[in-house]
Amino acid sequence: MQTVIVTGMSGSGKSSAINCFEDMGYYCVDNLPPELLLTFSDICVKAGDKIKNVAVGVDVRSGEMFSELADIVSKLKEKGIGVKILYLDSSDEVLLKRYKETRRKHPLIDECFGNLKKALAAERELLLSVRGISDYYVDTSDLSIAKQKEKIHSMFLDDSFETLHISIMSYGFKFGSENEADLVFDVRCLPNPYYISELKEKTGLDREVSDYVMSFQDAQTLFSKLKDLIAFLLPLYIKEGKSQLVIAFGCTGGKHRSVTFAEKMSEYLSELGYHVNTEHRDINKH
Repeated sequence: MQTVIVTGMSGSGKSSAINCFEDMGYYCVDNLPPELLLTFSDICVKAGDKIKNVAVGVDVRSGEMFSELADIVSKLKEKGIGVKILYLDSSDEVLLKRYKETRRKHPLIDECFGNLKKALAAERELLLSVRGISDYYVDTSDLSIAKQKEKIHSMFLDDSFETLHISIMSYGFKFGSENEADLVFDVRCLPNPYYISELKEKTGLDREVSDYVMSFQDAQTLFSKLKDLIAFLLPLYIKEGKSQLVIAFGCTGGKHRSVTFAEKMSEYLSELGYHVNTEHRDINKH
């Protein structure tokens, strides 16, 4: 039985994630107190083939009981239950906007005397231990519900629970850092196609841009060394049981050099047999 614990910041899209798992055939329960996870797991196991996959929403709505989650997860694993933690997050700016638009009440708002910013800070503090042991991390700040669903599908649908899911991303530094990334490679050291008039409005998805970026010996050498490094690291991550790895390539605007390297690395890792999802965060931004 596969068990996914969905947790993270209030307002980051956990309910949408639970709905997504339900659509994928998971038996779903939201807002389950951590101390009931062991009992619930036993019930699901006894149900046999009737319940194959389970997704459970657990968060700070559980109050003081939430602090027990990390210990409960350890006990589940000791019992041989396959458990993964999906942690959803968003920037404070986005969360404040979402609460303003929906007019929903944050679970810690009363404890923080009506101050939403303090409530978010308090929640982040409570979530630190769970964030540290999470298997999957998704920042929904810039994701629509449809994009969030697509991302969760790429992680969990029709794949082995123990597979390492690799996400290759490109982004532009001028639009902010990439919070999901485990490995970040800055390719701003390479010549920028932006300053070539006929390439300026194109992207790394266009052959002309990709050929230009890779026409330099430094680019070829850099890519070769990155291939060797990442090919060496992946088996080590798998050995340690890591479920998700996000590799990000950044350049100034996120349209040319980073896209080129992200595409080439995705192609290389796919050829090696890895499950790879590719995303270009800022390719359409100006």
